[in-house]
Amino acid sequence: MSKRDFYEILGVQRGASDSDIKKAYRKLAIKYHPDKNPDDSDAESRFKEAAEAYEVLSDQQKRAKYDRFGHAGVGGAAGGGAGMNMDDIFSQFGDIFGGAFGDAFGGGGARGPRRMKGSNLRIKVQLTLAEIAEGVTKKVKVFRLVQAEGVEYDTCRPCSGTGQVRRVTNTILGQMQTASTCPSCGGLGRSVKSKPKDADEHGLRREESVLEIEIPAGVEDGMQLNLRGKGNQAPAGGIPGDLLVQIRVAEHDAFTRNGRNLHLDHHISFVEASLGAQVEIPLLQGKAKIRIEAGTQSGKIVRLKGKGLPSVDSYGRGDLLVNLNVWTPQELTSEERATLESWKDAPNFQPDPDPRDKGFFERVRDMFS
Repeated sequence: MSKRDFYEILGVQRGASDSDIKKAYRKLAIKYHPDKNPDDSDAESRFKEAAEAYEVLSDQQKRAKYDRFGHAGVGGAAGGGAGMNMDDIFSQFGDIFGGAFGDAFGGGGARGPRRMKGSNLRIKVQLTLAEIAEGVTKKVKVFRLVQAEGVEYDTCRPCSGTGQVRRVTNTILGQMQTASTCPSCGGLGRSVKSKPKDADEHGLRREESVLEIEIPAGVEDGMQLNLRGKGNQAPAGGIPGDLLVQIRVAEHDAFTRNGRNLHLDHHISFVEASLGAQVEIPLLQGKAKIRIEAGTQSGKIVRLKGKGLPSVDSYGRGDLLVNLNVWTPQELTSEERATLESWKDAPNFQPDPDPRDKGFFERVRDMFS
């Protein structure tokens, strides 16, 4: 199932302000909150969907990538907010609701011990233009923290497993009770009772993992994909971090990329330019034949529609722009030289440029104006 547009989910326009986005998310989150809709899977799905949309649109960098590349630009592939989980949502966005997630639904504002989130990992993946043209699945090796086997946890004694310590102080207005995160367990409500020797104080150890990354066609250099839950694990069954994959594009021997379009310099002989010909040019996959018109000047651009790269959002495909360069021979036989000498003063061999002729960059610009 494909994802809905994030702006559509929140019911705001693309130019909406940060304040409008926050208000729209708060309204939806309260409407579909699990405490208000118990045992309603559709409401929970919409709650997660709204949280995922807000996570992207409330972050200026992520929002800019989403506006340019769509879901692929922020690492989204699954639908319906499948990448979000309730603890992740509450830990990241619960503070924007004040008491709405407790007092309004009978929770009293306390959700018990919190679940820690693991840290994110960052890697770079280099792709060829051929891989970008079709999309590719890459296997990568990463070293990440995982839960060690044999770790045993015990209830934290200072907070009795609640994750919070409460204090009562006497004031001139009477007794006042305050709650704060337990300093012993960090709010987890559990502490490590026993662990293997190779595990750290949280019961985690570093292991090599092989992960498969599905990279959509049309990605661009510098784009970042976000694989939820593929980063470092967290103690006591907490929320795994994410794997952030930065795209790097390797240079191609023949093609130069400009967005969805590809540029190719192709040399033709003086004879081909003068008489016209049919020549073969390379594509990213396979070859194609193009017709050279008689009298072709060096620098002419031939456009092959649809032979470029796809859009990362599947909005069509770019073109291949072939820049024709007339190659001048560097060595001549005496017979070849004599033939050219006999043509030197012929009227058809005298340069007669059209003042309306445009330069290379002007011709490229005009193609897309």
